[in-house]
Amino acid sequence: MPLCISNSDARRLFLDSHALSLDGTGAHGERETLGLVRKLGFVQMDSINTVERAHHMILFSRAPGYRREHLGALHHDQGSLFEHWTHDASLIPIEFYPHWCHRFRAAKARIAASPRWQERIGGEGEKVMRNVRARLRREGPLMARDFEDKGAGGWWGWGPSKTALETLWRTGEVAIARREGFEKVYDLASRVIPGEMRNARPSEAASTDWACREALDRLGIATPQEIAGFWALVSIARAKAWALRALKRKEIVEVTVKGVDGDWRPALAPADIEERLAAAAPAPEEMRFLSPFDPAIRDRKRAMRLFGFDYRIEVFVPEKKRQYGYYVLPLIAGDRFVGRADVKAHRAEGRIEMKGLWLEPGVKQTKAREKNIRTALEELGRFTGTPVIDADAALRRARGG
Repeated sequence: MPLCISNSDARRLFLDSHALSLDGTGAHGERETLGLVRKLGFVQMDSINTVERAHHMILFSRAPGYRREHLGALHHDQGSLFEHWTHDASLIPIEFYPHWCHRFRAAKARIAASPRWQERIGGEGEKVMRNVRARLRREGPLMARDFEDKGAGGWWGWGPSKTALETLWRTGEVAIARREGFEKVYDLASRVIPGEMRNARPSEAASTDWACREALDRLGIATPQEIAGFWALVSIARAKAWALRALKRKEIVEVTVKGVDGDWRPALAPADIEERLAAAAPAPEEMRFLSPFDPAIRDRKRAMRLFGFDYRIEVFVPEKKRQYGYYVLPLIAGDRFVGRADVKAHRAEGRIEMKGLWLEPGVKQTKAREKNIRTALEELGRFTGTPVIDADAALRRARGG
């Protein structure tokens, strides 16, 4: 009989697996930041700076002692992280780089077969590629704006040279040496990625095994679809085939998990799932804001199934059609999503504004909860450099006043 996992146990394991049960007190430096990225697997990057860029806020939500310069030093100076794609642009531990060779190869095949590539790069695509390579070899790290044709063309406004830079990056010939502001600085991969990582060529079978095993390890409990979606390195079909092999080898087990709606659903778990459940720490009761891009809520269906939290980012929704606001942050306390808030950091004024607050059904706005929300906003304000708190109107509306 498959192990039956209660909803409360599933939530506790899920949050612990996503590093949301960490004790955030104490010293936190570059070493701790690297350990946190390794535990998560990667940190998604995003340019939106309404409150704080996603990669910084994801880490801050788990470790209040985190500082932005930690991530920069690990990527730019120490080379402990590299930037590439998972489900989106991310910073990833450098030791995982060899498994990206399959993504590079797939990108090359996809670009070669795409009639749109020629349209994007223009009529002299190979010449543009040669020129970009030559300039990088000769001049060292460059940004897209270092090329004369920036801003022309039709691929998100990219010109031919920007298209070439992105093509070379996505196929592994070029790497991101660093970011200036949020602008990519490209260089030859041979000057950014250590030789032993660039030259390693794990088989596709080995990388599939690695990707599925490491995804399940970080999720705690997952379906083949969720395993495939974690790194976006393997297809669902390959994840299902891996699961069958791993079940036969008794490396994983089948479980059933109770959702917040009371329904039981099948899933997969590591063979030591009972030990993991026993060791999983409860999430702290302190109120925390999460990034809209936090890995704990990236899978909207899973967030709804486990927590009953129905969330979507409304950044790309026309203003008149938004239900809540432009940049709405989930609020979590313990193992429960208690609400969401529309927040904006006004950096020039040193002010952080909570424009709106909506508590989840069944969550009452008590004085203690209001104090905890304000404390969480103060912590966020200190991190974003906007210590002046502007929340009275939103808190009053949430009280029904």
